[in-house]
Amino acid sequence: MATNGHYRVKLRRRREGKTDYQARKALVSSGRPRLIVRASLRNITVQIAIAKPHGDEVLAAANSRELGKTYGWKAPTGNISSAYLTGYLCGLKAKAAGIKESILDIGLIAPTKGAKVFAALSGIVDAGVDVPHSEEKIVKERMKGEHIAKYAKSLGVGSEEYNAKFSKYIAASVAPEKLPEHFTKVKAEITAVFKGGKPAVEAEAEVKEAPKKKAVKAPKEKASKAAKEKAVKAPKEKVSKKGGKKE
Repeated sequence: MATNGHYRVKLRRRREGKTDYQARKALVSSGRPRLIVRASLRNITVQIAIAKPHGDEVLAAANSRELGKTYGWKAPTGNISSAYLTGYLCGLKAKAAGIKESILDIGLIAPTKGAKVFAALSGIVDAGVDVPHSEEKIVKERMKGEHIAKYAKSLGVGSEEYNAKFSKYIAASVAPEKLPEHFTKVKAEITAVFKGGKPAVEAEAEVKEAPKKKAVKAPKEKASKAAKEKAVKAPKEKVSKKGGKKE
């Protein structure tokens, strides 16, 4: 509530907790593309955008849903490992578009050590995009999901608590205690695609859709009616006793 004549209502997006205009002004003034990371419980979105007079222009983007659709990721798409892979994917897209550097824009979230935003940042950096950051905020041991694998093993594979807490993993046919191996496989798949390969998911789909080649036998020619009939021999001309032809 206003207490004097100098009170000014904050801008709508600041009141809604969506934009810190002071921080945004500093990021835009840097002249570098902004690395925008937004995370929810189920998905991670990573974008590299640059401010223009008409609005932000997205130069490269990736969503964690792409990991499952294109690169074979079976684990949930809202955890630390998927955040890293989404950042890594966005970083490779950025490099392909000629983007070499960026500056992190975390919005209004608290910069907690080991948060998903810093996992995505780690993926971007590993892809080869230069982003100023402090290593103190990144927990490397959690990127591959080793903490998840360790916890799953502590519960006991097949136990009631294990099945209850990792039901989504089990439904997707991926063992949580083997998540680091699955992470390494998907990361290698992403790298291979950007080196000119084809995603395994697409390759498998092509194999399933390709019709099976069957040996095609040449159709037998139907015998014509004339061929079915017996060959009629021309009657021999009768010869008279005197050697002349008989009419």
